[in-house]
Amino acid sequence: MAGLEGMEQPRRHASATAARWSPGVEDERALKALELFGNPTKAEVPLPSRPESAATARRLTQVVVLREWGLSPKIAEDAVLLVSELVGNAVRHTGARVFGLRMRSRRGWIRIEVRDPSRGLPCLMPVQEMDISGRGLYLVDKLSDRWGVDLLPRGKTTWFEIRVTPDR
Repeated sequence: MAGLEGMEQPRRHASATAARWSPGVEDERALKALELFGNPTKAEVPLPSRPESAATARRLTQVVVLREWGLSPKIAEDAVLLVSELVGNAVRHTGARVFGLRMRSRRGWIRIEVRDPSRGLPCLMPVQEMDISGRGLYLVDKLSDRWGVDLLPRGKTTWFEIRVTPDR
């Protein structure tokens, strides 16, 4: 009997997780993030340099790309993944207390920027198949059309751009 109880536990946990996440719930959370933190298309949004801020940045990106800009789910998926990587780098490597998130669009392009107070430059490293970390900039390099770093008097802005075309 104890063996069967042990088998029941993972199923209950999996269904609880499935109940917590759904597109509707995630959309609601994205709109709440926009309300709480502000719109990164209007002005730079300051976020605390904590791992949880990656989820906030993903939600803000989702709501802006899908709802405000009306772009495809594929572009939103790529943008959400890449913003998460830039935010993760800012949180892990800069020692900042706060970083800024900004999103811009112009004809045929979207641009997402993460500003932090460190002047240390990110480094694109070669990635091996079995690597468990260090893939962030590799993903940015592969999935974006352009990316770069702008040095500022006090810090830097790391950014990526994705071309928005009818077939993408």
